[in-house]
Amino acid sequence: MAQASSLEIDVWLDQRPLGGFQRRLLLLCGLLMILDGVDVQAMAYVAPALLADWGLAKPSLGPVFSAGLLGLLLGALLFSPLADRFGRRALLLLCTLWFGLGMLATAFAATLEHLLWLRFLTGLGLGGIMPNAMALAGEYSPLRRRVSMMMLISCGFTVGALLGGLLAAWLVPAHGWRAVFAVGGAAPLLLALWMWRQLPESLQFLLSRQRREQALFWLRRLDPAMSGTTVSCLTLREPVAAASLPHLFRAGRARLTLTLWTLSFLNLLLLYFLSNWMPALARDAGLDTQSAILAGAALQLGGVAGTLLLGIWIDRLGFLRVMLPSFALAAAAVAMLGQLGAQQAGLFGLLFAAGFCVVGGQPAINALAANAYPTSLRATGVGWSLGVGRVGSVLGPWLGGELLRQDWSLASLFMLAATPALLAAWLVWMCPQAERPVAG
Repeated sequence: MAQASSLEIDVWLDQRPLGGFQRRLLLLCGLLMILDGVDVQAMAYVAPALLADWGLAKPSLGPVFSAGLLGLLLGALLFSPLADRFGRRALLLLCTLWFGLGMLATAFAATLEHLLWLRFLTGLGLGGIMPNAMALAGEYSPLRRRVSMMMLISCGFTVGALLGGLLAAWLVPAHGWRAVFAVGGAAPLLLALWMWRQLPESLQFLLSRQRREQALFWLRRLDPAMSGTTVSCLTLREPVAAASLPHLFRAGRARLTLTLWTLSFLNLLLLYFLSNWMPALARDAGLDTQSAILAGAALQLGGVAGTLLLGIWIDRLGFLRVMLPSFALAAAAVAMLGQLGAQQAGLFGLLFAAGFCVVGGQPAINALAANAYPTSLRATGVGWSLGVGRVGSVLGPWLGGELLRQDWSLASLFMLAATPALLAAWLVWMCPQAERPVAG
């Protein structure tokens, strides 16, 4: 039997090509993100049928939408620190079962109050998916492709939001709105069975917790050739230390943490303002109903393209040289939206650009957080950045509604909406971690 006296996990992963084991891991994480996107948008897609079925007025669903977003916010804050304590695999399995059962239970909701609480509880489970899936994918990706791999699986959320619409368009007319939640609940429960067999634990996490035998088990699953090799010592490039939420503000990290929280807040504020109000605002600008709906789709399509391409560019050029011009372009595109009126081609082009930079910019912020924090803080750092950012996702639609109620013109509204993107560009420029090369 061959013997390797010492193996530095981080360096070893960076030197290996992306193998079948890692591709399966990325596929599992990507599928989780797709189901995440399907669930988050499910309520919006079934709303017309549900309102008709229960004989409710539109405003009655407002608290239900807010309950789901509040659950997402709290879930990200709750489950991310637990993942840094108990492991990515355990929390991803728990959260997948949690939101799958929540979706299934929603299919049997009998009253508006039941629906509100079920959306809140389901959101709690969903909140733990994105930060932990991104952390695990990043920890199994080689350095040269780490950001693009994390952003690739993040793209699954936007794809899921689009697929959720297609699923609802097929299921609701034939089987009613409850069928969307039944299918949306069964899918993650089935995926959890595959995850139980195939989803690995982070090697870096296991070594940080001194669980060497478990690390060796997954190491040999990752590279079967290691089965015939005796490894006497497994090490990490970064220092091993137990960590918790307060550590986000220690060792000189306070500025980084506050910068990431503010970045995420500003971007999600703008993202959810655009995604919620753009179809209605396009209709007010003079577009017909179908074109107004397609305007919202143009934003999401730009987001898919941005998520895929920004990750590749960041791997090559670094965060600063990609994110700063991206947010600056977002500010310009959003400001110009209020000047076009019903000029459909120009409007769609600007929305694609805004989606490219804003929707695509959120996975870049998440990747920056995952890149900036050590293994012991990675899920906590990403999760709290997302959690605080989701306050913006709640405020964005509300703020848009308040400004419209005060009869703001479209030009003034979009000029103000460009401000968060401009501030985000400035924050990226001021963030020292954005200037550093992509690192483990």
